[in-house]
Amino acid sequence: MNTMDNLEKQLICPICLEMFTKPVVILPCQHNLCRKCANDVFQASNPYLPTRGGSVTSGGRFRCPSCRHEVVLDRHGVYGLQRNLLVENIIDMFKQESSSSSKPAPERKEETPMCDVHEDEKINIYCVTHGVPTCSMCKVFGAHKDCEVAPITSIYQTKKTELSDGIAMMVGNNDRMQGIISQLEEACRAIEENGRRQKTLVCEKFDQLYSVLEEKKRQMSQKVTAEQEEKLNYIRGLTRKYGDHLEESCKVVEKGIQTMEEPEMALFLENTKPLLKKIAEASSIAHLDKVERGYEKMDHYNCDFKKEGKALRSIDFIQDEDDEDEEDEDGEADAEEGEGAQTVLGGSVVTSASDQPSVPQQTNSSSSTAKSAAST
Repeated sequence: MNTMDNLEKQLICPICLEMFTKPVVILPCQHNLCRKCANDVFQASNPYLPTRGGSVTSGGRFRCPSCRHEVVLDRHGVYGLQRNLLVENIIDMFKQESSSSSKPAPERKEETPMCDVHEDEKINIYCVTHGVPTCSMCKVFGAHKDCEVAPITSIYQTKKTELSDGIAMMVGNNDRMQGIISQLEEACRAIEENGRRQKTLVCEKFDQLYSVLEEKKRQMSQKVTAEQEEKLNYIRGLTRKYGDHLEESCKVVEKGIQTMEEPEMALFLENTKPLLKKIAEASSIAHLDKVERGYEKMDHYNCDFKKEGKALRSIDFIQDEDDEDEEDEDGEADAEEGEGAQTVLGGSVVTSASDQPSVPQQTNSSSSTAKSAAST
């Protein structure tokens, strides 16, 4: 008998808590349900799916009440699940064995609970007033004689139906709760992905800003280098001219010393005239340029990045529209200067106030060549 009891427990549906009724469907997780119970759970988990004649006409999903495995159905609904013929055959064999055996009946009678007050009376009615099962003697003579009672079989069926409906409702609620959890997990994944994407966009915008700064630094350095080379070339050329003039003067001096040693007066006088002319020419440097005072200075390429630094330090994400309106009212002066930086909240754009940063402040940028006029 213990074997039959254990077998009967294995044949109990987890939804209606009764023995499986044909047809029995087998879920992908290998658990079994009555087809009617499976359909009830499916409809409870998919309340908004279209139905026709009481049956679902499109696919959906629900979770196995035994293991919570997700069962995905096609357009046939639970009718697309495979029947478990083995379980159905075992149920038939169990029922035949139970009906052919004469021993289980009296044993089951012995298992019928007896009244605690009237030991010889079976508990066969239900006290509706107190909500407890009792016996007929308690209703006639006992504590429940003034109570409302009902047949225990009808109450049994009612309570069993309520319990089955409650289980089906809880299964549906659990499935919806699992759906909410899945949505929350998906939201976490979306937040992580969006965060990575927005950080990438921010880095790209900063890289663009870095490239603009690098290009501007290259241009400004090139401008300084150009004037530096121009001044150096001019000074080096002037140095060569002075060097050539000095070399020529040294030759005239040497020629003059040799002429001074000439003993013949006539020859001396003949050589002196052109020599004195060369001395006069060599003594004059009027044809050579002179560098004006401060020509070597380069401090006119001074630059002030205070405003640009303030703009860079103010880089932030764009605020809400209300905050932007307040900033527009209170910061018109800043808007006129065109300074500041913006980014789109959520990470779509990170830009400075204009597409190109303002040209760094420069003062006293004079011409690169300040040549002096030749002195007399």
